[in-house]
Amino acid sequence: MRDLAAPLLSSAPRWVRGLALCVLAGLTLPACAQMSGRSGSLPPSVMEALNRAQVPASALSALVISVDPDAHERLRHRAGTPVNPASVMKLVTTYAAIDMLGSDFTWNTRFYTDGAVENGVLRGNLYVRGGGDPKLVLERIQAAYLALQAKGVRVILGDMVLDHSAFELPVIDPGAFDGEALRPYNATPDALLVNFKSVILTFQPDLANGVAHVVSEPPMAGLAVDASVPLSRTACGDWRSAVQARFDDPDRIRFEGRYPQSCGELKWPVAYQQPASYAARAMEGLWRASGGAITGRVRDGVMPAEVQLLHEARSLPLSEIIVDVNQWSNNVMAQQVFLTLGQLALPQTATPQLALMAPGSAADRMVPSRPARFELSREVVTDWWKRTFGPRVPGPVLDNGSGLSREERITPEALAGLLRHAARHPQGSQFVQSLSIAGVNGTAARLARGSQSAARGNAWVKTGTLRDVTGIAGYVNAVNGARYAVVGFVNHPNAPAARPALDALLEWTASQPD
Repeated sequence: MRDLAAPLLSSAPRWVRGLALCVLAGLTLPACAQMSGRSGSLPPSVMEALNRAQVPASALSALVISVDPDAHERLRHRAGTPVNPASVMKLVTTYAAIDMLGSDFTWNTRFYTDGAVENGVLRGNLYVRGGGDPKLVLERIQAAYLALQAKGVRVILGDMVLDHSAFELPVIDPGAFDGEALRPYNATPDALLVNFKSVILTFQPDLANGVAHVVSEPPMAGLAVDASVPLSRTACGDWRSAVQARFDDPDRIRFEGRYPQSCGELKWPVAYQQPASYAARAMEGLWRASGGAITGRVRDGVMPAEVQLLHEARSLPLSEIIVDVNQWSNNVMAQQVFLTLGQLALPQTATPQLALMAPGSAADRMVPSRPARFELSREVVTDWWKRTFGPRVPGPVLDNGSGLSREERITPEALAGLLRHAARHPQGSQFVQSLSIAGVNGTAARLARGSQSAARGNAWVKTGTLRDVTGIAGYVNAVNGARYAVVGFVNHPNAPAARPALDALLEWTASQPD
């Protein structure tokens, strides 16, 4: 019988050949499926982890498929089911950006004036127009200020006017998603996003004086921070609660508790309690700290038409930006990228023909043509998805492009298609390199921790976590020499407890022997 079947099976996919030979060997079909990991069955290690977490197999959706053109599947389980992907949705945003903008795309923060510079004095206003830079952090603002001062702008006899108009966004409550308004991951996007709207508090124990000195960054105009907090001899534990910080006054941060001396030096990033005034306070504080002076106010406003450019501060390239987005799951940076895509009118989205016709970098080719809004971004990315993957692959349900949403949905099948497409893209290596390496760095460092892990160092993945969601998606190099796109999600109230099941899925894929 085996000899008769061999010619018929010779041209069949490998999983079909394996399943048929398994049946010919006398095993039942369910047993064969369990061994092959094909079609709805799950590897025993994955099932065991789900059982320990008290999560049914029906809550898991997964697909493991070769990135090769033959699209050989090793496992398919509810792969066509739309799921909440949590932060794994950042893969859609970052790959769309790589494809449409190019890995060398940069954002610009421009400094203009309506006056004149003479003998170190700017007689007029300084206008700072934000261009959506996702990582306009302290060091880069200070570098821009030093460049301005080198051009003779040391004293501003006027106002510093901050122009946020490149993004047209409604007022967003940073605590609306989960009530944690002071968590930096809830920072809201802004055309002039200064330092993620966060204050970094550093606690430095001084045992001789019985206090922890508090250092805050950046220097914020009009914000007083208690210089010290008394020490305690308690265990470190929940030290943030122990200091009893008060953030109710936008002009002051106070500490009414004690800092455990056993903690040593620690940092606490906190979203500023009045985000609408953050940019003005930080930009003024940094300007004065850099040695500059200003006679007027630092305020929000819109740049007039008659101005001259003094300095242009270009961002890091997109290829570096998406490393922070994907490896460290930075929500607000993802939303900045997503909103930038919405600035591109549909007829102007990048195509290979446009790229060939327009010389220069992507930053020069792709000029945002309209203010950014989330609804425009959803329109542009949806159009890109249809053009890229065709009508047969259901597109994602998009909200803000970061996965920090209860509305966003995508199927494992669609994500696997994106990963396979990216593996063949001319700039696909930039996309792959933006992912965390299992057991090594980023949010995937906690995966593949076993001493004999086959996935450690061989899996590049994006992780995602919400209250009822845990997920992974990325690439795994197996011991058989093949590279697989791996996607797995658990949508269930016990999802956090089911993370080992996704780790087991990575290990199972990395261990494929043939």
